[in-house]
Amino acid sequence: MHPRTNGDGPHPVFCTIVPPHVLDKLSHSGDARLAGPARRTLEADALRRARRRLTALAAVPATPTAGAVPAKPHRTLYDCGNGTSLPGTKVRDEGEKPTSDASVNRAYAGLGATFELLLSAYGRSSIDGKGLPLIGSVHYGHEYNNAFFDGEQMVFGDGDGEIFLDFTYAIDVIAHELAHGLTQYTANLRYEGQSGALNESVSDVFGSLVKQFSLGQSAEQADWLIGAGLLAPRVSGDALRSMKAPGTAYDDEVLGKDPQPASMEDYVETEEDNGGVHINSGIPNRAFYLLATALGGNAWERAGQIWFDVLTGGELTATADFEEFARLTVTAAGARFGERGEKEAVLKAWSEVGVPTAE
Repeated sequence: MHPRTNGDGPHPVFCTIVPPHVLDKLSHSGDARLAGPARRTLEADALRRARRRLTALAAVPATPTAGAVPAKPHRTLYDCGNGTSLPGTKVRDEGEKPTSDASVNRAYAGLGATFELLLSAYGRSSIDGKGLPLIGSVHYGHEYNNAFFDGEQMVFGDGDGEIFLDFTYAIDVIAHELAHGLTQYTANLRYEGQSGALNESVSDVFGSLVKQFSLGQSAEQADWLIGAGLLAPRVSGDALRSMKAPGTAYDDEVLGKDPQPASMEDYVETEEDNGGVHINSGIPNRAFYLLATALGGNAWERAGQIWFDVLTGGELTATADFEEFARLTVTAAGARFGERGEKEAVLKAWSEVGVPTAE
């Protein structure tokens, strides 16, 4: 299915796992060990974001092709050696044995797990549907407190060891960032306001699904946390975000309190972070959690299928708001499963977070 481009091509964006508001809070700390890495990360991110706006993605939108598409991933891992030149030095190619660098091996495995979920659950070969090679770079920057997808590849920092640990620790973070590529090649959601929050939420959804898939967890067994294992021991918190209970992932003297709302009643109006894309994503995140747990079983099989159908169905506009997305999930549930319990569960989930689904 062609991306929804609105006539001006794909919108490859610079997407980071740690929101700017978290790094900004850290940058104002009186402890130089915390403020320094945060400031450097913000500066590096701003530079990458500016470059992304000025350059066009070389890849063309995915289109149906004749013949078989690859049924196995093609992964290439690079080591930046704590520099910022991408992609770095090649250290592992597809099919090669694990290296002595655990970060390389974790990134390799995470890219593979994302490819496997897309292929086995949804019949999609890589993020573009045509077997696009997956590229990752580790050890980016010095004490770089983030991981990102820049429209072409994945990049992972080592963290500062004080607040954040190595960003390859969390498989859902790897999958989250790669899912921005999936969105880029499908619905092409603009990275601002509610469409941007949907972009972030879709990445959280598929990040969580890859984690659950790789662990063999049901919706009931999953922790529904994004980035569990990334926060250093000194931080009072469990993860970057909670899909189950937005606003409860962390409450820390240095980081502050998780600002995500759980329903439209607490929707945050802000000009920061592209209109709060990392904040208001908590609302559709919780809707997905409510649906997945109501349906039970493996979340990628029914709840995930509905979200995937909307993302790839060609009807979702690039500037979609929550209501448009919600309506399309209701339609997709009916088209996929008929007038069974799935459609009613979708309606109830959106109702609980205060997003209307009526035409």
